[in-house]
Amino acid sequence: MLTTRSETVQIRQTSDIVNVRQVVRSWCLAIGMGLVDLTKIVTAASEIARNTLDYGRGGTMLIEELRDGIRAGVRLTFVDEGPGIPDIARAMTDGYTSGGGMGLGLGGTKRLVDDFTIDSAAGAGTRIAIIKWKSR
Repeated sequence: MLTTRSETVQIRQTSDIVNVRQVVRSWCLAIGMGLVDLTKIVTAASEIARNTLDYGRGGTMLIEELRDGIRAGVRLTFVDEGPGIPDIARAMTDGYTSGGGMGLGLGGTKRLVDDFTIDSAAGAGTRIAIIKWKSR
């Protein structure tokens, strides 16, 4: 898998979530991603950016354009230095929330993308990487 370009986006305030959505949308349109896949990845990015701000006390999103043979896609890596997630399996369960939401964020995000990885521990921050490939 080859990364052809990348950009880092800060997530420090609510308006940065709008910027994340705009950047992801622009990059996906540039590789010719269709509306359904575009909507899925923008929705996923918005959810994880919101979590990065609300639970992780802010952080960054690294967006990378990927090429794998004839496939094109994007990888989004969200990193924060917040309190971390002490029980990832529980956090991935639909209905679980540590805040006031519906508890669909992480599990729902995983269903929207082609690849989802999470690395977190209590007191160690969180790193979430998601990939969405352009459908052929």
